[in-house]
Amino acid sequence: MASSASSNSLFKVSTFILCLWVLFGTSSGQLTANFYARTCPNFRSVITRAVNSAVSSEARMGASLLRLHFHDCFVQGCDASVLLDDTANFTGEKTAGPNAGSIRGFNVIDTIKTQLESQCPGVVSCADILSAAARDSVVALGGPSWNVLFGRRDSTTASLSGANSNLPSPASSLSSLISSFSNQGFTTNEMVALSGAHSIGQARCTVFRNRLYNENNINASFATSLRPNCPSSGGDNNLSPLDSSATSFDNRYYTDLISQRGLLHSDQELFNGGSTDAQVRTYSSNAATFSRDFASAMVKMSNLNPLTGSSGQVRTNCHRTN
Repeated sequence: MASSASSNSLFKVSTFILCLWVLFGTSSGQLTANFYARTCPNFRSVITRAVNSAVSSEARMGASLLRLHFHDCFVQGCDASVLLDDTANFTGEKTAGPNAGSIRGFNVIDTIKTQLESQCPGVVSCADILSAAARDSVVALGGPSWNVLFGRRDSTTASLSGANSNLPSPASSLSSLISSFSNQGFTTNEMVALSGAHSIGQARCTVFRNRLYNENNINASFATSLRPNCPSSGGDNNLSPLDSSATSFDNRYYTDLISQRGLLHSDQELFNGGSTDAQVRTYSSNAATFSRDFASAMVKMSNLNPLTGSSGQVRTNCHRTN
């Protein structure tokens, strides 16, 4: 009888712990699908509505929110460090070379955060908002969905040097791209899949001017069509689409690379007689394979070195620490 009572008590304790894990997530560093089930049950619909509204108003915003998540996760992990503003005593990441004058979408994140703070004060992290907004942006533009886990916390630090060194340049060679992604734990195949993020959005003249005027592996008519909007001098911030269907998330990016219509030097490096040519061909002819691989790689990226449990904090304002 004593053994039976002991087993029954152990079962009750185990069940109670399991219920806490399901309802509130864990404090041991594990992200979960149900992290906010009790504390902010409607958070996903708040994020999705705001993203859909923003993308409906400006399709480019979907690409901007996806890029914001990428530029966050490649520096210190997915901890919303990219959102922190510079202050007299603090240097953030916004002025880093890959970010200055180009990352955007902060207003959408602020809108979401304000709405969530009114519903669930101090509960949903800025890092989790970035992760969900990236997924919702791709879906809003016709791309695949993926399962986002939650429970990330926000950093109290940022790394300007990390942003300058970890984020690949639009002038990167194939070997540099492979190295940049490998440093974050990605295979070359995953790098090629994630590069498909350039299926959406636009780039500034300043980052592709050299390709238009000085490179040979570019379709002549394509280059000619872009030069009026990107002169050899001036017009640095003039925008051109990253692929020929830049408001729809699809596999056209890879088809464009095969015809030497990659906008950025780093894009065309994926199809330039190197080791990734075959994968570009595969994605160009099989949209489903690309979508599957992209979604899988995004799950991996969104789980890069998150702060969990008691690490970090949940910022009440995404632009500054509490």
